[in-house]
This record gives sequence, C-alpha cells and structure tokens, in this order.
Amino acid sequence: MEKMNKIFIVAGLLSLGALTSCNNEKFLDVPQYTLVAGDAMFENDENAKKGMTGIYDMMLPNNNEDGGQNTDGEWGLKPNLFTGCHPTMDTQATGWDKDFLTQSWTADNAELNKGWNHAYHGLSRCNTFLEGLEKAENLTPSVKSTLEGEARACRAFFYTWLAQTFGRVPMLRTGETYTTNPEKERAKDYAEMWDFIIEDLENAAKLLDWKPMDGQYGRATKGMALAFLGDAYMWKAYRCPETKSEMLNKAITVYRQILNEGPYKLNPCFAANWDPAGAWNPECIWAEVLDQGDDWNQYQNRTAFMMLKWFVGCTENGGWGTEFLSWEWYSCYEKGDKRRDASCATGLVKCWEYGEMLDDDGNKTEGRIKEIEDPWKIVDTTAPNYGYNPYLQEKLGKYNPDGKMSPLAQSPQYHCLANGEPAPSIWTTKLWRTARASGNSWGYGPWAPISIYWKRLPNVMLDLAECLFETQGEDNAEAWGLINELRDRAFGNLEPDFDFTRYLVHYNEIATNYGEKQFTTYPLPLNTGKVAVPDAKEYYTSLKAKKGFTSPVWKVAVNEERRKEFNSEWCLRPDMQKSGYMADHIEHNYPIDNHASDYKSMRNYPWTPRTFTYDERKMDMPIPSDELLRNKLCDQNDAYVGK
Repeated sequence: MEKMNKIFIVAGLLSLGALTSCNNEKFLDVPQYTLVAGDAMFENDENAKKGMTGIYDMMLPNNNEDGGQNTDGEWGLKPNLFTGCHPTMDTQATGWDKDFLTQSWTADNAELNKGWNHAYHGLSRCNTFLEGLEKAENLTPSVKSTLEGEARACRAFFYTWLAQTFGRVPMLRTGETYTTNPEKERAKDYAEMWDFIIEDLENAAKLLDWKPMDGQYGRATKGMALAFLGDAYMWKAYRCPETKSEMLNKAITVYRQILNEGPYKLNPCFAANWDPAGAWNPECIWAEVLDQGDDWNQYQNRTAFMMLKWFVGCTENGGWGTEFLSWEWYSCYEKGDKRRDASCATGLVKCWEYGEMLDDDGNKTEGRIKEIEDPWKIVDTTAPNYGYNPYLQEKLGKYNPDGKMSPLAQSPQYHCLANGEPAPSIWTTKLWRTARASGNSWGYGPWAPISIYWKRLPNVMLDLAECLFETQGEDNAEAWGLINELRDRAFGNLEPDFDFTRYLVHYNEIATNYGEKQFTTYPLPLNTGKVAVPDAKEYYTSLKAKKGFTSPVWKVAVNEERRKEFNSEWCLRPDMQKSGYMADHIEHNYPIDNHASDYKSMRNYPWTPRTFTYDERKMDMPIPSDELLRNKLCDQNDAYVGK
C-alpha cells in the first residue's frame, strides 16, 4: 500500500467555469499544488477544508505527478469500466482487456491492482483526516460536523467500490493506514463488510445537508450519502439473505427521502447529461467531473492526461480501443427510445463480399468487392449517429484525401479490426463527445470535459422500484410508475421544455477550432411534441416470453431499463448483480455462440461469440497478488484459490 503522508496535495475537483450548469455557480476549485502540513491542518476552518479537499483529490484520475508515488493514471476509467461494465458484455474490448468479458481476469491483472491501490490510498487519507478531526479543538462546530460527514461519505465511497468488486477486503478504520497496520485481515464475512459501510453512510447522512458546504459542487452531500446508503442496504440484502426484508425496507425509506425531500429532478434531455453544460445538473447526485478549464494542450494536467477521447474513440479516428459497445446492447432498444442514439455512434455498417484489390498505395490486398444482402438488418441507417459523431461533426472511418471512404476502411461492417482483433463498430458518445480523437488534436487541444456519473436520479428510481417489487409484489403500481416515468423521458416527452441554447457554447467552440459549421440546434433531433410510450409492464411481459428469461417480469423490466439507461456507467454490473439478474442476462442476451471470433468471420456477423459459462462466484474478483504478497493476513476469494 501507499504510505499515507500527513501532507495533503490539494486539487480542485471542478474547474468548469461558464460551461457548467448555470444553476450551479460555485465549485470546489483550489490551487492544485497547495500544501498543508499535518500539524497545521486543524488550526482553523480554512485549513481543515483544504485538508478535506486532499481527500477529494483521490476522486480524480492522477497522473503520477509526484514521480510515481501515486497509484495510477487511470482511476475513474479503466479499473471502473473493467469491473463495472465489461462483465455485462454490453461494453467490450480487445487485447488482454477482453478477459473482463469472459470472467478470465486473474489476481495479476493490472487494472484490479491499480484500482485496489487507488481506493486504499483514498481510504488512508480519510482515516488520517478523521483521526485529526476527532482531536481538533479550534474548528467551528458546524464546519467540524460537516467535514466529518464528508470524510465518512468519501470513505464509504471507496469501500463501496472495493466491496462491490472484491467482496470482503481488509478494513482500515479511523487512524489506520497500511503504514500503521501493514498487515490486516479481511472482514470476516459480508455482514461485517457492509455494516461498516452502512454505519459511515448513516452518520454522513445525518451530518450533511442537501446543498454542499459553501455552495461548492464537488463536495459530498446528504443526497450522495443517502443514495449510496440505499445501495449498501440492497447489497447487504443480496449478500446476507436473512436480512433481506429489513434491509430493503430501510432502502425504501432512504430512497423516498431522496425523492420527496431532495432537490433532484430528471434532466429533460437524456443526452444532455454528458454535455459540458450538463455538469452537476439537477439529475446529478454524485459525479466525477473532468475538465481542465481553458488549459488546451496541457498534457501534464491530470484530466487531460487521462485523455478519455483516445481510450474510447473510434479506432479509425485515432481511438485506442479500450471500449466498444455490443450489437446485443444496440438491438435491445425499442423503436423511439432516444437513449440509444444519445449513447453511441456506429460505423456505416454494410455487408460485403471480399476479394483481391489494390490498396490506397496501389499494392494488392484483400478488400471489399461488392455489397451483399445483410441478413441481420439491426442497424438504423437513418439515425443521426450512423457513421457520424454529431457532437464533433466528424465522420467515422478511414477517408481518402478526396473525401471518399477508403475501400480499406474497417468501420463499414459489423466488426472493425482493432489492435489486430475484431471489435463491434460502435463507440460510446457519453465519454467520447467533446474532443476529436483524430486530426490536429494529437498536437493541439486535448480539452475534453466530461461527467462520469456514480449516482444519478434514475439510479434511485430503479433501485426503489426493485425494492418495492421485492417487498410488495410484482403488481406494485408505484414501482411500475417509476419505470414508466423514466421511459417517458427516454422517448423524448420532456424535450419540448428543454432549453438547449447554453449547451451549444462549447460545441460551437469545437466547431470553430475544427472549421466546422456552427450549431443552431442541439446535435441530436429533439421532440417538439409528445409521443406514445409503450407501457413497461406490457412490453417486458412480451420480452420475457420472447427471450425466455427465467426472472420475473419486474426483474426483467428493472434490469433491461438499467442496460438502456446506464450503458458505459460504472453502476451497471453492480446493480445487475445485486438484483440477481446477471446469470439470466448473460444466458439469454448473450447465448452460447461458438461462431469463430477471427476477423474475417466476424466482419458480417454482429453477435458476440460466447463460449464460457457464467459463474456467480467469480464476481467476487480476485484479491490482487501484490496484496497477498505484502499482507500475509489477507486470503484469496474462494473462486481463485489454487489458481
């Protein structure tokens, strides 16, 4: 583990300025390299707040700016994407990353180790801060209690990720770090693990207000603590079935408190949640907001360093292939559900016969000879994101200088060739939205502000619906009403009231930079009137019969809505797992398919080849081997013992 120093590097969690929601005017924004000595941290309110900001520093990706002493440069993306999304198979990858699609991850996996280290680094800061706070005598009581609530909420945040990913982990308490306690056993059972998290969140919720301290968005709030608390109650119900009724009823209470007392409401336009101006909008409960302000071309800046656009952008447009989206996910949407087009861009997919031809340099190679009938016909060729990223006004694929697509382009087929392997020709626009992964962006302008959500209001709505179904039966009208409310937004029925003008400021700045036309309307078409939305219960009753799901209709409804709502968000796998839906999902949405996975066979074939059998035990991922080497009191999860 990292040594926990009593000097905190203080970094601003947000520096979004005028591009953020006009409703939120103040942000947790302090000089990035201010140092506060440990013995001075609690001399006054100002220093104590700076110390707390040193904990928030760990919410952000860090780029080893201290010469390699920090844990990694990818927290907030790779460890979280790989554990929170890839196991569902709705997001996909190539290379060794695809081990997370087949439950082939091991204790030596770098992302698991990095995520573990980063979380414990954050926990160590929380524990040291809470120890000093207990002894502090010079702080204003209200400031002291709020800071305690924030630190407890942040400690619970890091433990939640560890518990959802690894099951039981070593539990460092107030004052403990891996320096003071270099060897520490894991929690003896799931109850001890989740009870600790629950206690922190219950206390945090009592100490915090709905509005962040000093009006600074980026600080933990009552809403954040309650949303994670409800999640923790549900996880304990899943892990400790004997507590199920008690825990789910407690979750219902806190979720209703959020809905009835909190300041949250749905953003009228689903797509706008990921716009720069959508940061900390009324739907947002807790997010990691990445933006370096106006620091164009500042590669040393931590948020530029993570460079989301290159991790998740179209490979032919300069992306690296860390994330693709599956055709099974693309095809799960009903006609008229606008969440699909708001979440992705596809290649100009067609089916082709291949043969010998000349490449762009006149050399003989294999290429597309003629278009052939497409038996699948799952791609919407009329969609605004077909072969195009509408936010960047950028075509997807390889183009010749004359503007015509090259016959060697990879993206006009179901699977492109990424890093030497086939991968679906679909890319997320939740993350790859505000900066090009091609052209002059390599040498200029890596500015890509984005919100990575940990909790949005729809998390609360679907979790509450699940708890109501579990405790009060499948016909619960309130639960179906919550689902239908989300679907109403999904089909665009809140968009006629959506004022998109302030959202165009950043997009027009991008357009100016790349010489594209200015936006006068939102990049995706908006509804001007209301449309009919299929009733959720009727639709999912039909889908259950069609696909053969074994789960009750309500569970199919809740979790299929999660797939549509939370694709490329780190909550997807944990939410589906605690619901007990993962096995049903893998079995019926990704049926065993031994279709060859080589590039030639996959070019005109959309579906995912699956050969493994889902094993629920493996969802407690392996404790990293580095931890087992240095902590002799820590043991391995059962599914990986002897492997």
